[in-house]
Amino acid sequence: MPQLHVAAAGSLLEFALEEIPSHGVGRITSIFMYPMTFSEYLIASGSENLEKLIRQSSPRNPPDSVFHEKILDKLKIFQVIGGMPETVATYLKHRDFSRCQKVLNDLITTIIDDFAKYKERVPVIKLQEVFYSTFNQVGGKFKYSWVSPPGGSTSGYKDALELLINAGIVHRIFHTAARGLPLGAQVSDRKFKILPMDTGIYQRILGLDLSEHIVSDFNSLINRGYLSELFVGLELISHQSPYLHPQLYYWHREAKSSNAEIDYVISSREHIIPIEVKAGTKGQMQSLHIFLSERDLPWGIRISGENFATYANIKTIPIYAISQVFA
Repeated sequence: MPQLHVAAAGSLLEFALEEIPSHGVGRITSIFMYPMTFSEYLIASGSENLEKLIRQSSPRNPPDSVFHEKILDKLKIFQVIGGMPETVATYLKHRDFSRCQKVLNDLITTIIDDFAKYKERVPVIKLQEVFYSTFNQVGGKFKYSWVSPPGGSTSGYKDALELLINAGIVHRIFHTAARGLPLGAQVSDRKFKILPMDTGIYQRILGLDLSEHIVSDFNSLINRGYLSELFVGLELISHQSPYLHPQLYYWHREAKSSNAEIDYVISSREHIIPIEVKAGTKGQMQSLHIFLSERDLPWGIRISGENFATYANIKTIPIYAISQVFA
């Protein structure tokens, strides 16, 4: 029945499709779905006016400082609860973080219970160890040796990580040399970072101090841990085409006298765009300046708690306006 349209959804869908001997090239369209973005959260919470303000803002037309601070306050809440629909719905109904934490606890338990479905491929204990380690290694190069106790075997961890990636529970961000396009042609298979799929689950597993997070100044908060770096990465992934596997990269130069790292590197309209997640001022963007100089690029982006601004060849975009990176 070629005229019959069938829709299927689920976190384990890719595994189900693997069991089908052949389903015909060109007969299936894949759409990748993620937890809610900050823009979607604003709309769901009845703040469509703020979401529209963000879309209409730019370095030439920044939002008023009052609205800027108001949006940052809402972002701090979103970072804590995350974008899982049930958690968002619970918060918007009850405005109670403890209820949201319980929903996140249930989600985490369900994810771990689901590991039993993979047991024919990888031992459940290996999946659990890799799962928890991905949260502890956010912000740095992922190392299998950090999953096991000192002196322990790392056998099976690679297969476990691949299963978590295929299930959409975590995302892999490859290192790229970024000397030209496509960025994916210059990756190192052994150098990559891992991003858990949701900031709410991340903060719950790591035990973030919610009260401190909510009342802290955003510019001091953004450098405390890797919650904001994770948030930016997930937003960059979610704002890409839903019809393609997420593509996001980073760059790191390891040298004795000159270490440099760019948090994220993307390509847009045939341009390479380096992105740093920082809270400091103009004088604290050495890595970005090094990268721009070495790759002879006209400009880069700094994501921070500041309002829209431009410093020479650095464009500052507020952390709540990640969608504007592609604009």
